[in-house]
Amino acid sequence: MSLASHDELHGEAVAPDGLSAVQLKPPYLIYFGDVRDYGHAKTGLGLIQWRRELCAGQLRAAGCQVDGGLRDMSVTEAAAQGLGSIIIGVASEGGSIPRAWVKDLAEAARAGLDVVSGMHVRLSDFPEIAMAARASGARLIDVRTPPKTIPIGVGTKRPGKRLLTVGTDCAVGKKYTALAIEQEMRRRGLDADFRATGQTGIMIAGTGVPMDCVVSDFLSGAAEMLSPAAASDHWDVIEGQGALSHPSFAGVSLGLLHGAQPDALVLCHDPSRTYLLGAQDRQEFPILPIPEAIEQCLTFARRVNPKARFVGLSVNSSSLSDAERRELFTRYERETGLPVADPIRDGTARIVDKLLEE
Repeated sequence: MSLASHDELHGEAVAPDGLSAVQLKPPYLIYFGDVRDYGHAKTGLGLIQWRRELCAGQLRAAGCQVDGGLRDMSVTEAAAQGLGSIIIGVASEGGSIPRAWVKDLAEAARAGLDVVSGMHVRLSDFPEIAMAARASGARLIDVRTPPKTIPIGVGTKRPGKRLLTVGTDCAVGKKYTALAIEQEMRRRGLDADFRATGQTGIMIAGTGVPMDCVVSDFLSGAAEMLSPAAASDHWDVIEGQGALSHPSFAGVSLGLLHGAQPDALVLCHDPSRTYLLGAQDRQEFPILPIPEAIEQCLTFARRVNPKARFVGLSVNSSSLSDAERRELFTRYERETGLPVADPIRDGTARIVDKLLEE
């Protein structure tokens, strides 16, 4: 698919199917700014995990406590080595760009690097960045731009098969799990496509719908648009967003559940958390027990697809020792009857085996 920017300054485009599409210029300089935790650095870390061959360096401001394992570079070094884009690698709460970052981003634009953002704010809203881009010819690419025309969801079951990743919280590996499942399915020769619903996934896949930017009435329609009618043996592996139990982000999760009409679901979980992301300091809103989270999702999924079923539990076990991991996975399998895997450490073969069971 050949995608072109629609004007001189901006790099958004529309794919032939009407979805948001981006064409980024590699190699990438991943900008972590002054981010202090790995959870909010998921955009940069996701690109490094799944498109490592396109990521040449990282730029970290004073106070940054995240290391993506790339070579540290200044803007001057990146431009001298021919890097094509600086990508904001942070998914900040509220999707804002701190003023402290503007100087670095404007410097990159002035040096001729395209500036790529997955934030809610527009890059062109910052005069320093916009002027620098105009002077050099660099593009400002706002990935979080939904399609202009989205239909209302209708809820009618359509041909093809769909798997949706859901979570016990935000930022628990829904994107990683979906990408790993698609990779395993393709390895087996199955007809499968990853469907991106967030800014990082769109950067990785080149197309998708940023669901958290869609007007709420159109969320389920956007999910239907993202995963249209397909051949009976085709699988769309849809990246989940938010969590049904999260007071801040449940809306996008429900819209995806209704619009995706999933045949299969995989629950993603981080056992190191006790409270929902954003509520830890207040110690409010505990993470739901796994069986309760599964039942909550099935209640809404079966409204649009009575045959919806869970086929696996994806667990981020990076905080666990080997012994803790074995004990926890054994308990989860006993509680749910589902295969449990860490997609990074274990792969997703057992989950795909369960998926393909009749």
